[in-house]
Amino acid sequence: MPSYAHLVQPGSKVNLAKISTRAPKNLTKEKGKALTVELAAQLDELEDLLYFAGDHAVLVVLQGMDTAGKDGALRFMLQNMNAQGVRIAPFKVPTEEELRHDFLWRVHKQTPGRGEFVVFNRSHYEDVLVVRVHNLVPEETWSKRYETINQFEALLTDSRTIVVKFFLHISKDEQEQRLLAREEETEKAWKLSVGDWKEREHWDAYQAAYSDALEKCSTEAAPWHIVPADQKWLRDLAIAQTIVEKLSPYKAGWMEKLSKLGALQRAALEEYRKAGASAPSGT
Repeated sequence: MPSYAHLVQPGSKVNLAKISTRAPKNLTKEKGKALTVELAAQLDELEDLLYFAGDHAVLVVLQGMDTAGKDGALRFMLQNMNAQGVRIAPFKVPTEEELRHDFLWRVHKQTPGRGEFVVFNRSHYEDVLVVRVHNLVPEETWSKRYETINQFEALLTDSRTIVVKFFLHISKDEQEQRLLAREEETEKAWKLSVGDWKEREHWDAYQAAYSDALEKCSTEAAPWHIVPADQKWLRDLAIAQTIVEKLSPYKAGWMEKLSKLGALQRAALEEYRKAGASAPSGT
């Protein structure tokens, strides 16, 4: 199966204008949805094994322009995994307390523990994106953060956290259509935001900021994946495929550990039954 997300090779240059936001011509919506169903079943099984084995953690980072589909991607993942092992961590405008600390302070405490699957809805990358575009701190400050982010993610991967980073790549035309559609959907009027239109005025600046983040922070341990996001069904397919490919190499190890745990539990149960059978009556 071809990869439907674009892997950013470490050290490579990124030109978002040349990366498609739509499906290849040989992939129909029907075929894409059928593949997604198969992958979703594998994702469910892998997340279950992750949870019960408790050997690794998974951190999924979701970034993208407004309307790129971060909420839809979250719904897709939650619908196809066991909720007891999954947690969502949204990152909005920093609070006063958070601003009194280093930019990673609020992020590190949200990272997953062993057996946990955590999705960041926006993330530490906001500090080289919106902060850069709106000049919230000097360039001398935000430009140093790329290396700090790489070191932070290396710390996580060295601690048995599997990091999967997605940039949901939407076209400017599709974003406009989605913003206009929100105005027509009266039942979703709560989604309307003048701020979304204002942020759209900075489209080129955001594209440049994202390109730099993708280039500078795609590492061997925690590479970026660019997901074509104009079509929601393709977005879900690319995300499911990528996560399954990232977790599958760990499956055998998780199953082996759970098999050993199962054998220990069976032995303990047998001992319990033997003890119960030989115990004096009335005790």
